[in-house]
Parts: sequence; structure tokens; C-alpha cells
Amino acid sequence: MSDANPTLYLDHAATTPMRPEARDAMSPYLADVFGNPSGMHAVSRLAKAALEDARERAASLLGAAHPLDVIFTGGGTESDNLGVAGPSLASGGGVVTTAVEHEAVLETAAFLGRLGRSVTVIGVDEAGVVDPSEMVDAVDSDTAVVSVMAANNETGVLQPVSEISSAARAAHPEVLVHTDAVQAFVSEEVTIASLGADLITLASHKVGGPKGVGLLYAERGIVLEPVLHGGGQEIGRRSGTHNVAGIVGMVAAMEVAAKDRDRFRSDVGAARAGFEQRLSSTIPDVVFTSPVARRLLQHSHFMIPGIDAETLLIRLDALGVAAASGSACQSGAVEVSHVLSAMGLEEQAARSGVRVSFGWTSRPTDGDLAADAVVECVEALR
Repeated sequence: MSDANPTLYLDHAATTPMRPEARDAMSPYLADVFGNPSGMHAVSRLAKAALEDARERAASLLGAAHPLDVIFTGGGTESDNLGVAGPSLASGGGVVTTAVEHEAVLETAAFLGRLGRSVTVIGVDEAGVVDPSEMVDAVDSDTAVVSVMAANNETGVLQPVSEISSAARAAHPEVLVHTDAVQAFVSEEVTIASLGADLITLASHKVGGPKGVGLLYAERGIVLEPVLHGGGQEIGRRSGTHNVAGIVGMVAAMEVAAKDRDRFRSDVGAARAGFEQRLSSTIPDVVFTSPVARRLLQHSHFMIPGIDAETLLIRLDALGVAAASGSACQSGAVEVSHVLSAMGLEEQAARSGVRVSFGWTSRPTDGDLAADAVVECVEALR
């Protein structure tokens, strides 16, 4: 066992190992096919062909009407920035979003607020689910975009994106709906039809591709003010030289993940069920977050009274188990998760929140192994 290869990797929500198919697909574009796809000569045309082939395949996976509805970006954060700020900056309209969004959405909304745009942040219930009617009621003629994530990155809770999209569009046909579907793609159907959204964010490294690549689905007719200015690549919506190898790897990973969903759901569902059952039977006071809400089957978020998450995670790491906390480290200070706070948890409870997230490399038996490790640590701490 090494520090880089723990016995159990249970932090797939943060990043998941690269799929071999993605690595193989990238290989030619890391060496021989090195051209800039924006050029006109033969070397560039080879790269351009690979780029546009990847775009067509990504569009097909999402059910997009045209390949140019897919905008390749530098990652999920950039896609969220463009998906939220792009419509607002272009139209002058405001944003309606939820209190449990990823920071890439919330910080973009806050930035727009500083520019004078109206920003409305809707709360969630104790399970972390937003009320669609409350969200739609906040939309008015000044709203440019509604942003609601498909699935929460901490708790795995699924939001009613399709319902919100339909209701918002019925009330205000001009409003756009953006969803961050970064966490959902590996286990849920993520298409334009299933979500009903106008703008969809995906990130490569969450589906088994390389880091530093993402995409934003947005029909060509949607006017977006770029957040990156320069050479006008991506039909003027996103400037910057394309990461051809990364894009090819991302799309290869998306294709494999889509084909692998049934197997993924079976193995990962068994792992999580085993984990939660064993933990419940051996630690009676464990509290699972949002147990009654619809949530991603690869996420398990829990709290154990009196056990600090940071301490538990350090002990798990020493056993070779990689998991994560609901807190974020910023400037050396551990902050309480804004997601758990929005759900009404008090600070002490929120600081005990731990996320275990399974992935494509997880085996059904990993749930029992993970639970045994947690139990060992908790017994030592108590």
C-alpha cells in the first residue's frame, strides 16, 4: 500500500480514476497529433478532425440537435461560470439559484450581484431539496437564468430539474435554465430530454476522463457573453487554444460511462447498501443525511455524534481509506459546509459530516470494508 494508492478509494465525487479507454484515446494527441486545431495546414487539420469528431459524439450522447451546441471548456467551474454569467451578462438580467449549489455557481451569482444584477438564492428543506414552486415564483421578467444542480456534490441529493425547467419556461418563456450535472452523469441519464435544461455543465474528471476539461451544452441560438476573451474559438463563446487530447479523453470517458451505467448501478448500489446497513447495525447513533430524499446511489453522507469529521478522516487515511468531509479548507481555515448549513444543521453536527462516494472502480464488497474501517476508527475515538 502506498499513499497514492490507498486500499479503498472512496472519494470519487472529488475525482475518479481515469478510465483506460480515455487514456488510450488521448495517447495520439499527446505526441504525434500535436497541432493547434485553429490552424489551416495539414498538421492542424488532423487535430481539428479529432476535435470535431469528439464534439459530434458528445452532442449525440446529450441528444443535442447540432454538434456546435457543445462548447468545450477548461472544466466544470468554467462551464458553470459561462452557463450562469453568460446569459446574465448578455441580457442584463438576473439569476435565481439555490443555497446548495456548487461554489462555481454561487460565487458567479455573487459576482453578478456586485455588478448590479438581481440575485435570488432559494433555500432548501431539511433533506436538501428545493421546492420547485418557490423557485419558479422567484422568476420574473428580469430573470436571465435559473440555475439548479442535478445532484449535490456533498449529499448526492437529486433536484427536480425537469419540473423546475418546465414550470419556469411555462411562466416565463424567455428564461434559461442551467444545471450543473457534473455529479450525475455516471449513474443518471443526463440528456437534454431528461433534464429539460437549456444549459448543462459536465466535467471530464468526474466521469473518468482527464482533469482540466469540461463542456457546456448550449444551443447555438442562446446568446452568451464569453467569460474568457481572446481568439474567439468555440464560435466566439469561449476563447483559448483547445486541449485536444483532454477533449478526446473526456468524450471517450463519457461514452464508456454511459455504456457502463447498468453495471455501475448494480455494483455501486450494492456497495452503498452494504456500507449503510453495516454502519447502522454497528453504530446505532449514526445519522445518514437525507435518507428519504432521492439521491445518487454512489453517495453516502453521514454524521456520527461526538466524532469530528476531520479527526475521523485522518484516522481513515492512516488505514488507507480515502474519504472526504462536508467542509472545505480555505486559507487554512476549515469552514462549515454551506450545503449542510442550508439544510438547517447546527455547526457541531455539520462539522461531523463525512462523505463516502463510490465509483466505477468500486466493488460490491467495498461497502462492508469501508464500514469496518469507520467502525474501527470510531471505536478508537470513543
